[in-house]
Amino acid sequence: MTAPLLDISDLTVSLPAPDGSRLFAVRDLNLRIGTGQIAGLAGESGSGKSLTSLALLGLLPAGARTSGRSGFEGRDLLSLSERDRAAVRGRRIAMIFQDPMTALHPMLSIGRQMTEHYRHHFRVPQAKALRRAEEMLDLVRIPDPKAALGRSPHEFSGGMRQRIAIAMALCCEPSLIIADEPTTALDVTVQAGILRLFERLRAELGLSVLLITHDLGVMSAVADEVSVMYAGRLVEAGPRADILTRPRHPYTHGLLGALPGAGGAGGMAPIPGLPPSITTHPSGCAFHPRCSWSQPACRGESPALQPVTPERRLACPVDPLAPKETLS
Repeated sequence: MTAPLLDISDLTVSLPAPDGSRLFAVRDLNLRIGTGQIAGLAGESGSGKSLTSLALLGLLPAGARTSGRSGFEGRDLLSLSERDRAAVRGRRIAMIFQDPMTALHPMLSIGRQMTEHYRHHFRVPQAKALRRAEEMLDLVRIPDPKAALGRSPHEFSGGMRQRIAIAMALCCEPSLIIADEPTTALDVTVQAGILRLFERLRAELGLSVLLITHDLGVMSAVADEVSVMYAGRLVEAGPRADILTRPRHPYTHGLLGALPGAGGAGGMAPIPGLPPSITTHPSGCAFHPRCSWSQPACRGESPALQPVTPERRLACPVDPLAPKETLS
């Protein structure tokens, strides 16, 4: 079997509490991404998705601690020095943020912003960096890319700004892009264009993408594998088609039911209650206070993510949506 490009094992992220204790935002996360694969990480706000990505890049807030391992191109990202991690950040792993208007500096030209990190990593003259930036803008289909380099972010639409942010991330030829809610601020038509762009870049460049979103509808368009996260833990993971057509965790089922139109007659069925805060995790399965299938077993120990088929993993003591299956 080919080794994965990114292999996260038992990643745990904790933050300091005012009383000196530790609050666990991510617990025992395991995730693999292959070369040329688009892997989806889904969950509500506060589930730990973004902290997971920030841990990989060494961008966690002061006082945060990590444990576990994150193998990437033969090295453990979590054990790198800050200097070595800075050499990976933007060069081998790039990140695209949710709102391109705040990710891009409003007072600097597109050309200035696109060439700065390229020159930092490759030590090339400005003229060569500008040619590279123009090539990347053309790759993501920005009209008249040479003229675009001299313009400011506010002169572009939201969809064009997000394409520029993607072009910026591609400048240094990374093997992995982390896209954190890259379509949330866009309308549906523009969103579809951005997702098609990810598909094309994967096909043309062999690019791997970690796509972080709360919207399983976005996952259904591009992700090869889907991992669902709740209260800092993975609760279900497997192939996209299998997860989205036959969810086995009640939380995954709830996320799908909350999509527009999923509730029938154009409505939707929201998940009752609110996600737990980092300071108020319930005992046992963290989802049990909101789960209509909850049983006494759900209030005991927190269920581990276990294989239920050769390709599916599940953390649910009930598994109400399908009979248990055994591995051959």
